[in-house]
Parts: sequence; structure tokens; C-alpha cells
Amino acid sequence: MKRVVVTGLGAVTPIGNSISEYLEGLQNGLSGANPITHFDASQFKTQFACELKNFQPEEKVDRREMRRMDNFTIYAMYSVAEAMENSGIDVEKINVDRAGVIWGSGIGGLATLEKEIEDHITGNGTPRYNPFMIPKMISDIAAGLISIRYGFRGANFATVSACASSSHAIGTAFDQIRLGRQDVVITGGSEATVTKAGVGGFNAMKALSTRNDDYKTASRPFDADRDGFVLGEGAGAIVLEELEHAKKRGATIYAEIVGAGATADAHHITAPHPEGLGAGNVMRIALADAGLNPEDIDYINVHGTSTPLGDIAEVKAIQQVFGEHAYNLNISSTKSMTGHLLGAAGAVESIAGILAIQHGFIPPTINHFTDDPELDAKLNLTFNEAQEREVRAILSNTFGFGGHNSSVVFKKYED
Repeated sequence: MKRVVVTGLGAVTPIGNSISEYLEGLQNGLSGANPITHFDASQFKTQFACELKNFQPEEKVDRREMRRMDNFTIYAMYSVAEAMENSGIDVEKINVDRAGVIWGSGIGGLATLEKEIEDHITGNGTPRYNPFMIPKMISDIAAGLISIRYGFRGANFATVSACASSSHAIGTAFDQIRLGRQDVVITGGSEATVTKAGVGGFNAMKALSTRNDDYKTASRPFDADRDGFVLGEGAGAIVLEELEHAKKRGATIYAEIVGAGATADAHHITAPHPEGLGAGNVMRIALADAGLNPEDIDYINVHGTSTPLGDIAEVKAIQQVFGEHAYNLNISSTKSMTGHLLGAAGAVESIAGILAIQHGFIPPTINHFTDDPELDAKLNLTFNEAQEREVRAILSNTFGFGGHNSSVVFKKYED
């Protein structure tokens, strides 16, 4: 099978609106949490989130076109614009029939649907729905608009598996190229669910932290006092390319993707398997796919949402899969900084792993105050400060409601 490399990166996150800003935020352990500004959250149990800050989408997205887009698509278009600039791809010089877009979003245009329903309810009962409501809200529209923007006529679709959506997109894009079906694929994911329905719905499930008096430290994976995740928003874009195609055009290669896995817990719609069964299986599959041993992995970017059940189950799975090498690994949850970007999480967290490979550091798990007695104290969970380390290979986990599990493996590129 063909080798597949990363030749472009783009990000818009709660801790930085570009790859360079995101890198700086990861290195400095920046918290992206703030009081919610997208709507009046004063009556909600959770009144904070990890929103984008000082975001100026018109810098990369046409202002007129944005009127016909939900925020999750705007975030996608913005991050892809950076990734494509970063890649140096000249669309006039590639075969666009072998260039695709595979994009993930867990929910799609929630704000669009919410607004249309509110407008109808507050009206006189006459249905006056916006003709762009449906195309703005459907989850596949970001992939469609990206392909239109760049004229990519290859494989073009969306993956939806809740919080595992963009990891599944990346794994699927990897397959398309290594099987010889595409030369280039723009992949990643975006999400924009800091809305009344988003916050209210997750509150009703008791999934969100309600630490309104200390929101900056509310996302605290692996801490004994964790009380739920912090909702985030944004997008991550990765340009994957067949190795020889990239070399032929003199592309900068940031990393190589070498493995991917997908499994199901088949256990519960929202709770993880208590022993991390599906999580363990997906890591084993991804490692086998990569042709790597557990000892070859230096860093695991965990799903680590800061929920009481999920954090424990994932660590159990890591210890089962990695054995004694688990104590030599660095493990961290960048959700402590970005919050949980749901369908975009796998993309921005894969990018964090790629940046770790490039820059020789481990992003921290910030906001750690109290050790959890159920977690092995000998594990290096990279608490509170980034650590310098040569990173040869990383594994990124994302798990979604419905029992969906996905892992992807990147390593340092060597010719």
C-alpha cells in the first residue's frame, strides 16, 4: 500500500485561531474557558464554554458566502484555507479528479436549526423558513463547500460518529489514499454547538461541568474533583497526500500517518465500557495497522474529557494495551485547554500530536489539583506544564456517544 503524509495543517480553536497560535497555547498551557458570549446563559446550569476569541472569519472566508453558512461551516472553511496555504498545493497543477474532501462533524448546523425554530415559534404561525436552512444545517455541507471552493472532484462526504467524527474522517481519508483511490484529501472536522440547545441538552444529561465560580479550571481531566466536560468549538484541517505525489511537487512533510482503527463498545448510548473494552481494542487495531509495537509510541493524546467515568475507563485500557511501557509514555488531554470540540476533537487533537512530533514537546493536562486514588500515580499524565521530549510516534484517541471509538497513529517522517 502507498505511504501517506501530512503536508498541510490549519486550526481555529479556543486557544488560538491559527496553527502558530494554537501551538503557542499548547506550549503555554492556556485555558480557553470563558463566560459564554454567544447567548444569554444566565439561566443555564453551565454559564461558560471554550469559545473562539477575536475570530475574524472574513480574513479567509467571503463575507457574502458566510450569510449562507452555519458557524460550523465557517470554521471549516477558515481552517482549510490555512491548511491549503500551508500545503502549497497549486490546484491548477494536480489532478482534481483524484483530490477529495472527507470531513467530520458530530452535530452540524445546530445554531441554524435553533434560530429557524425560534423564529417560527415567535411568529404568527405562518411557516417562513429560510430557503438556506436545510443546506446550512446538514452535516455534509462543510465537505461539499470545501470541494466547491477548491474544485476537488474526488471522494467527497462527511463522517458522523459524535465525538469520534473527525478521527473517523482522518482514518477514512488515510484509507482512500493508501489504497490508491486518491492523491490528496482534505480532512478534519468542525463543530459549533455553543448554543442554547447545545448547552441545555448537555446540561440535561449532566455531562457538562457546572463550575461557574472557577470556569478557567473547570476542564480538569484525571483530577479527583472533575465534574464533567467543558464545551468547545472550532475546527482542525489536515491535508493528507500520497508520499510520491508530495515529493514530486517538493512539499513540506510534517508527519506521516501510519495507522487507524475503529471499534464499538456495544455497551451503552453514552457511558463508556467500564473496563475500556472498545478503547483497548481500537488502540490495538491502530497499532497493528501501523506495524508498530506499544514501545514505539511516545505520546498518547487521550480522549480525556474530564468526566468521572470516561477518564478512568480510558486509562485502564491504556494500561492493558501498553503494559509496563505505559509508565514510559507521556499521556495528556488537551481538552483541559481547548474544551471538548465534539466532532472536531479528533482533528485538533491529531494536530496537537503532529505539533508534538515537530517541536519535541508534550502538551500538558492543565488544571490538576487533586490526585484521583483510582488512577495509577506512576503514570505520567503531563500535569500542568508542557514537557520537552523527542516524539517519534503518537496515538490519538477519540470516543463518541453511541460507543464509537477511533484511534489514529502519526509518526515522524523518514524517507
